[in-house]
Amino acid sequence: MTLAPVAHDRGVTTLTLDSPANRNALSARLVGELSEALAACADDDSVRAVVLTHTGNTFCAGADLTAPPEPAAFVGLMRAIVALPKPVVARVTGHVRAGGLGLLGACDISAAGPDATFALTESRLGLAPAVISLPLLPRLDPRAASRYYLTGERFDAAEAVRIGLVSIAGEDVDKALVPVLDGLRRASPQGLAASKELVTASVLRSFDSHAEDLIARSAALFASDDAREGMTAFLERRDPSWVL
Repeated sequence: MTLAPVAHDRGVTTLTLDSPANRNALSARLVGELSEALAACADDDSVRAVVLTHTGNTFCAGADLTAPPEPAAFVGLMRAIVALPKPVVARVTGHVRAGGLGLLGACDISAAGPDATFALTESRLGLAPAVISLPLLPRLDPRAASRYYLTGERFDAAEAVRIGLVSIAGEDVDKALVPVLDGLRRASPQGLAASKELVTASVLRSFDSHAEDLIARSAALFASDDAREGMTAFLERRDPSWVL
């Protein structure tokens, strides 16, 4: 299973990434299932908002290196989250890596618990956070983006809030989300859609202006010798050849 059965509660639909065996990595199948579920939410008048969460100790480990999605399909998923006329709220109680940060960055609101950690690890694999820059760079503090894009360092939920990746950090994620979900339930569907359109305008411009170039750049990086070495080393649990 990659996506758990959909749950509904007073207008809030919860979509749960449910592939803990591979740390909810973004496989072609998961990207397809999540895209279909979001499209269904868009067409369902009973859905006021969507919560995106996970099973296991990892929200999303990034691309599934054994069955990765096409870059265009992943870009389509992130854009669908941003363009959905209903708020998408991320609930994170575990680790988020690489492409998982793109998924998180596409969400409108996010809450992370004390066990959540984050890292943009692409540079350590001979890659770059190419397509996930589409939702991330319009939202992140520029100096923080420079640091974490280049170093691949891990950081915690408090730092994620400071740099603009996460909205709320709390000891109890569900408690932290109570006023958020209450506010969304009190808003009119039209009001939510119009307000979301305002706050996502710059992010959608990023997609429309740069997606094609970044998809091509991502494909070229994945086909490179450095990427082959980096991904092989990752799967073999060893340092790649360039580590000093």
